[in-house]
Amino acid sequence: MRILILSINYWPEETGIGAFTTYRAEHLASAGHDVTVCTTFPYYPEWKVSREYAGRLLSTEERNGVRIVRSYAYVPNPVTSMKRVMHEASFIATSFARALGQTRPDVLFVVSPPLGLTLSAIVLSRMWRTPYVFEVEDLQPDAAADLGMLPPWALKVMYKVESAAYRNAALVSTLTEGMRAKIISKGIAAEKVELFEPRADETLFEIAPEEGAKFRKRHGLGAKFIVTHSGNMGMKQGLEVILDAADRSHDDESTIFLLVGDGAARNRIEARAREMQLENVRFMPVLDSMEYRGLLAASDVCLVTQLKTVSDIVFPSKTVSYLAAGCAVVGSVNAASEVARAIMESRAGLVVEPENAQNLSHAIGTMRQQDLSCYKARAREYAGQRWAPARVLGHLERTLVSVANGSEWEMAARAER
Repeated sequence: MRILILSINYWPEETGIGAFTTYRAEHLASAGHDVTVCTTFPYYPEWKVSREYAGRLLSTEERNGVRIVRSYAYVPNPVTSMKRVMHEASFIATSFARALGQTRPDVLFVVSPPLGLTLSAIVLSRMWRTPYVFEVEDLQPDAAADLGMLPPWALKVMYKVESAAYRNAALVSTLTEGMRAKIISKGIAAEKVELFEPRADETLFEIAPEEGAKFRKRHGLGAKFIVTHSGNMGMKQGLEVILDAADRSHDDESTIFLLVGDGAARNRIEARAREMQLENVRFMPVLDSMEYRGLLAASDVCLVTQLKTVSDIVFPSKTVSYLAAGCAVVGSVNAASEVARAIMESRAGLVVEPENAQNLSHAIGTMRQQDLSCYKARAREYAGQRWAPARVLGHLERTLVSVANGSEWEMAARAER
């Protein structure tokens, strides 16, 4: 089967959508399929194109059996709502041109965000008479509405594009049951919305305590109680709650908060931490895979934080990584969210009200008084069962094959509508 994937993020990006798309593409290639990915040059989460790719307009390379076709996209820094629109629009235009030069695929796999990629999907699908699967990893219009990022007229346009994306797709897929229910509530038939859950990185199951000890020594952390937030630092995370929680324990020299990663909000959060004179907060950049393993092994408690308005419109990949690595977790998240469900079902930690520093601080203190080894063991067991790579990726492959084999029926049905 020939598969063409459209995704703004891809390897060597190690967080979020880039990581998801990479392991999916490489699995499909390892299963014998012909896989091409149309993407841009790596920029996330730093919002800066990495040095080895800087200044390029186009490139083609191959990695682990996947052909990677890259095209230019405008990358703003700092990021604003309007600049982000320009960023996404530039990629949609250049990736469409690159996709036109590829061999007709049996199925298109289109990753959103950016939502606007659906315009490319619809045109390419009709031109090639090829079905497309629309993968929703962030309910972008809902997020923009909840966070007040765009004016009403722009939101109206986004919802119209979203509707067209779902209506014209052979299949709509997403990460969690909560996100699936949200899509179905928009009037999409339940049988048309499939669940493609994230997969756990099997190498994280093998993290040893010695890796944590070495990480502590390298970074001068000694025997401190380490509270970690790792990943994207954007608006949805509401990282101010971590600073406020750290402020409540600023006299406790035995505890340190590590904020690891990058993103559009990092400079603002780092500046606020300086203003608050939080000596128990340390910022670290995006870590390579070995350092990241050490970080997870060294951490006593890992945090997932979200704003109150964020519930089932996103699912942070750090949740899967934390649990696979056997981390005890505190979620400062909406109780109805998929993150809360994972933490509570796994019994790997505690869930508290989002944007409530007092509750977050209390939960961290509660965890510190307990035997964390029980939480850690339950976390790893849950991740191994729910997000086992063989099950998750096998389902993805079988579904895409089914969509490709039903392409003639789907295109005929579409022509009748």
